[in-house]
Amino acid sequence: MSYIANTPQQQQEMLAVCGEDSIDRLFSDIPGQLRPATFNLSRPRSEQEVRSILSKLAEQNYSHLTNFVGGGFYDHFIPAAVEAIASRSEFYTAYTPYQPELSQGTLQAIYEWQTAISRLTGMEVSNASLYDGGTALYEACQMAIRSTGRNKVVIDGGVNPIYRKMLYSYTANLNIDFIEVAVTHGQSDRDHIKEQIDDKTAALIVQNPNFFGVIEDHSDIVGMCHDTGALVIQSVYPIAMAVLKTPGEMGVDIATGEGQSLGIPLSFGGPYLGFIAAARKLVRKMPGRIAGRTVDARGRPGFVLTLQAREQHIRREKATSNICTNQALCTLRALTFMSLMGTHGMRDLALLCLNKAQYAKQRIKAIESVDVMESSPTFNEFTVRLPMDAGELAGRMIEKGFAAGFPLGGYYPGMENYLLIAVTEKRTKAEIGQLAEALEEALWQ
Repeated sequence: MSYIANTPQQQQEMLAVCGEDSIDRLFSDIPGQLRPATFNLSRPRSEQEVRSILSKLAEQNYSHLTNFVGGGFYDHFIPAAVEAIASRSEFYTAYTPYQPELSQGTLQAIYEWQTAISRLTGMEVSNASLYDGGTALYEACQMAIRSTGRNKVVIDGGVNPIYRKMLYSYTANLNIDFIEVAVTHGQSDRDHIKEQIDDKTAALIVQNPNFFGVIEDHSDIVGMCHDTGALVIQSVYPIAMAVLKTPGEMGVDIATGEGQSLGIPLSFGGPYLGFIAAARKLVRKMPGRIAGRTVDARGRPGFVLTLQAREQHIRREKATSNICTNQALCTLRALTFMSLMGTHGMRDLALLCLNKAQYAKQRIKAIESVDVMESSPTFNEFTVRLPMDAGELAGRMIEKGFAAGFPLGGYYPGMENYLLIAVTEKRTKAEIGQLAEALEEALWQ
């Protein structure tokens, strides 16, 4: 471990304090298959050698695949201007806007981001951003608990299972009573949800479109929850909000989502961007920070951090979360993307995704022994039932050059033969046709 500055003696002293006699023993709680084979690095390498090694490793990635995988993260086109603006040193090297007089550009970008998200979701207020869509859902859950003084949370089974797993992990040591309600035919089970909502319920969590791609209007559920004093949290896909009924129009209290589709590459899982927007009455329960516009002593416009209910700024017991920063660079990319697209461009983008997904449905429905789930309207994702295990089929499709979709069996027991297929504006008519042909061939190989 020559790259560690501590001497062997210092390492032994630190291990003694930890009550261990070796570094291997220190990390023994980590399963062996998840630990490095060794901590001893090979000899130093030149820049040229390192580049060669990394290039060969990168070649092992399946970056050549035509992507039809969704599940909350999508392969959208990113205009070159997004990268050009986000990589400018004024933004790229800025850390955090603690001194507003020196951070007007960053603060204005945050302010404009908040405005864009509020307009997109139809909500009254938004914050400077969160880590990702899953943690945004957790923070919304905490907002509802703080606001209502209750600890029961009902979750619709159509909420992204990855987000649900994150939510349970974050709250494992908290006194929260979670109740999941399974979907019926891919939609929210209104009757079962109604049975679970009572005067102990802090919030109901739903998603639109849900994980199966189904579009839902939760207005009726919102009214039912409000009658009992419970709040409604809705996780949304931002691209879809350009054409669908917004959370604000449904009367939802808190809207959250993943902003990756707004100009951020997939990048093997991050960095991503979570957003949260809410009704004005909940603004002081929101986590993180909120930028605002004001005027100085001379009447000149300027931007400041209006609310910072974080443990760094106020007494810990009054903090609304332990978020220590926002995703400023990712929000800049998303803001740039939305600004370039404009209102009409966002709508056109959403319609392209919707229409291409409908075309894909028709092509795949024509394949013998494949059923397309069409009991409800969908946006850019839809579920198909296959005559074989979806995971096995996905493996066969990789060999044919396609990331064909998201096998559902790993998250929904009994759905091992179901595949979730996503279509974005990047997928051409030819690629969709090739997917259908390869799918039919893979089924019978």
